[in-house]
Amino acid sequence: MKSGKSNYRTIWLDENDPSVVKIIDQEKLPFLIDTIELRSVDDVYAAIEDMKLRGAPLIGAAGGFGMYLATLEMNSQTEVWDHLSNAARYLKSCRPTAANLAWAVDRVLESSRHGHSVKEISESALSSALEICEIEKENSRQIGLHGLRLIEKLSIEKKGEPVNILTHCNAGWLACIEYGTATAPIYMAHEKGIPLHVWVDETRPRNQGARLTAWELGQAGVPHTIIPDNAGGHLMQHKKVDMVIVGCDRATRTGDIANKIGTYLKALAAFDNNVPFYAALPSSSIDFALTDGLSQIVVEERNPDEVTSVTGYADGMIRQVRICPENSRAANFGFDVTPARLVTGLITEKGICRASENDIKEMFSDKFIK
Repeated sequence: MKSGKSNYRTIWLDENDPSVVKIIDQEKLPFLIDTIELRSVDDVYAAIEDMKLRGAPLIGAAGGFGMYLATLEMNSQTEVWDHLSNAARYLKSCRPTAANLAWAVDRVLESSRHGHSVKEISESALSSALEICEIEKENSRQIGLHGLRLIEKLSIEKKGEPVNILTHCNAGWLACIEYGTATAPIYMAHEKGIPLHVWVDETRPRNQGARLTAWELGQAGVPHTIIPDNAGGHLMQHKKVDMVIVGCDRATRTGDIANKIGTYLKALAAFDNNVPFYAALPSSSIDFALTDGLSQIVVEERNPDEVTSVTGYADGMIRQVRICPENSRAANFGFDVTPARLVTGLITEKGICRASENDIKEMFSDKFIK
């Protein structure tokens, strides 16, 4: 995607040093555009845990590269499969809610089995990691094309008046490789000249909406307004939201979706006000083994410091300040689960389907687990 005069991906292999993976440091956005070098499995783990990179497809891609970097740590004395299996378990433990991470790590691990030497294993791992990036890029592009139809239809119904879309957290190109999931249809509609406006939830506690989604949309010239997380219901009551599009970190085969905390409340408000509510996700985010999101999806709990403090920019520096009494406790649930009954549809790389087991099975029969 383009920022200013430069084109960016969120993760890439250093063209001068194939032992180095580079990422955009999302903790510094929108204040600074900086990059980080990842040289080991530990570097990848730390980047994901500290949210230097985040977003389900990007986490998956990073996990794939992490497995490649694990192969570079081997030598002729290494117990290869013990080493790689340990690296896989370690990486997958980092963000348990995101389905893409386990999918990508397992994919690279399996591809590595085709190699007979350390060099061949490493080459296979790198090829698989790069392939994952291309798969996710194309998935996002296809999600954009399918979601574009929904925006076009609303634009016709509104006789050319701006289509008002509400999104939650950041499911843009920063969360993916390019395009994004929830934002891909928005970018494509904007490029086609369809008038639209995006309500951007600030998304406490880390403010990924206010910091990342707003920055992305601004770079692309998409009209947008940042709102407090709790304002969405009010806007829907007053007919100022035409549709909701959110991302998804893990979905069940029955259509339940796990996404950034607060998504469930948006779905409830949308349901009560007859506003279409869509989740945009690649099939790599669907866990075809799960049938019930509430009981089976692990919801990550993060450091309470993220709730008790806020990060901003002042006097030329990125600063963190406390916003509550020092002795107050905080709970920090990273995600919530929205039941399928509240989801109008899933926008995937294969098309749009209802959030039901039958419809998901029909669309992804090749991946369905009996």
